[in-house]
Amino acid sequence: MTAYRVREPFATRWNDNDQYGHLNNTVYYAAMDTAVNAWMIRTGGLDPLSSPAIALCAASSCEFAASAGFPEALEVGIGVARLGSTSVTWSLGILRAGEPEPIATGRFVHVFVDAVTRRPTPVPDGIRSAIESDLL
Repeated sequence: MTAYRVREPFATRWNDNDQYGHLNNTVYYAAMDTAVNAWMIRTGGLDPLSSPAIALCAASSCEFAASAGFPEALEVGIGVARLGSTSVTWSLGILRAGEPEPIATGRFVHVFVDAVTRRPTPVPDGIRSAIESDLL
């Protein structure tokens, strides 16, 4: 069983289903990206429009174990596989609300960059502290 200390709700929408009657693969990526960014904004103090450092996705992947579809209530489990000096590798799971096992597992690598120059910069203190206290 995979345990996630943080779980973000993700509501499915009517148009998330594809012609095969389940959530399109891109929806899983959107759910993971939305959950991580919402958590960084709410808990780590990130402001994508005015923070001096922002997180850019350098790599992502997703493996699917089961399908889901609208109108299922889903959650995104958030964990951290690696916290580097300028990057975070997120360990993510898409779960049915309240269930312990993910129906998909994913990984996002965010590299923090200066918002103006787009050059790598240290993970902001607020985000680093939130990760260390909530996710590690």
